[in-house]
Amino acid sequence: MGERKRHRILMVSDFFYPNFGGVENHIYYLSQCLLKLGHKVVVMTHAYQNRSGVRYMTGGLKVYYVPWRPFLMQNTFPTFYGTLPIVRTILIRENISLVHGHQAFSTLCHEALMHARTMGYKVVFTDHSLYGFADAGSIHMNKVLQFTLAEVSQAICVSHTSKENTVLRSGLPPEKVFVIPNAVDTAMFKPAPTRLSRHEIVIVVISRLVYRKGADLLVEVIPEVCRLYPNVRFIVGGDGPKRVRLEEMREKHSLQDRVEMLGAVQHSQVRSVLITGHIFLNSSLTEAFCIAILEAASCGLLTVSTRVGGVPEVLPDDMVVLAKPDPSDMVQAIEKAISILPNIDPEEMHNRMKELYNWHDVAKRTEIVYDRALKCSKQNLLKRLSRYLSCGTWAGKLFCLVMIIDFIFWHLLQRWQVVKLFHLFLRVPYSFVFHLVILFLSLYISLQRILKRCLILFYPMIKMMAYRGTIRTKALDDCS
Repeated sequence: MGERKRHRILMVSDFFYPNFGGVENHIYYLSQCLLKLGHKVVVMTHAYQNRSGVRYMTGGLKVYYVPWRPFLMQNTFPTFYGTLPIVRTILIRENISLVHGHQAFSTLCHEALMHARTMGYKVVFTDHSLYGFADAGSIHMNKVLQFTLAEVSQAICVSHTSKENTVLRSGLPPEKVFVIPNAVDTAMFKPAPTRLSRHEIVIVVISRLVYRKGADLLVEVIPEVCRLYPNVRFIVGGDGPKRVRLEEMREKHSLQDRVEMLGAVQHSQVRSVLITGHIFLNSSLTEAFCIAILEAASCGLLTVSTRVGGVPEVLPDDMVVLAKPDPSDMVQAIEKAISILPNIDPEEMHNRMKELYNWHDVAKRTEIVYDRALKCSKQNLLKRLSRYLSCGTWAGKLFCLVMIIDFIFWHLLQRWQVVKLFHLFLRVPYSFVFHLVILFLSLYISLQRILKRCLILFYPMIKMMAYRGTIRTKALDDCS
């Protein structure tokens, strides 16, 4: 069996640490496991507050926090071509062979994949979310995704539902899309050392308190469950614009002693909150894949969740109770969960999660996608533009114009910088000596080019002067 090919991967997204979320965790854990498999992984994201420049994380993971500030919802302002010089520099400096972008919301991801395709690199895209088709925001995002995926080498989705959604939105051939689910760090999310008493049942909610996460459903579900079960208590962790509604609900129904509002919970504290409960409640209205459910199950909690998106694919039927995103149906699901709670063994559930979801398995499956992406054939600019023309009557022409301008800008950068020299020397750790060597070699190459051009310009004149000198010498010889 041949030796495994080592890849040099650039992960790109607007969403990364120190921000916390599903995409951030996915990129971090996947990068760590790929590093352990012997690949080189570099992450590129925008600056976070005072965190700018190059940083190193656990396992030697190198992160470029480029000097772009978030504009809206942790996304950078779209510049189209403003990121080309820095993307090009990182690709050359790190000797990257493949670019992996994450999340359709990420502006930085879309721009980096565009520049990478222009420069001839293979690109892979992972979609972490579900989108609609009718509202103005979804129509706009779907058209942007169609542009990004028009020339992508391979794509990854986190669930089969997400794959169907991505294929319909982007027009990407289904055979180019792979399903690789998320995973959970079971070493971090362990059950409580001692089993909790069931005299008081604790239901835990950890989520962003926004409309998409079903915060409005919680406003109706929590009072009804508290009315039916006097021994039930809720712990709500998270923050967002819908927190005010939950606070009002608690005041209206006098549930201050039965509904605890924790506010924003750091990721390092999530486990300590989860192990205080018996049931985990997820009320999302749309989910491609819910990592929070995996974390709760790994801690031994029985899950009650809305039957939306890719959620039904996440856990076996005996570990989750599903309900329609309707208050009455969710109350019935919680009642069912309370009735089967005595049959739940947290340790057994944790051990099953170890076998079902593992980041090393995700990394190995992603490695196969990288291998297939690198085998894709290269195409010239004309063939590439034909793909963009198929994106729509007007949008196709606009996409072609964007790519042509990007191609011109890239060639201008190629002429301004000595690329081969960078390829040779920027792999070596920086030092003053190497900077001097690069400087002198650059001057040497420049002088060579100047001398060459001078010779081309003055060669006919020198040849003519030499010819005249020869004739004159012969004439003097004849006279003598």
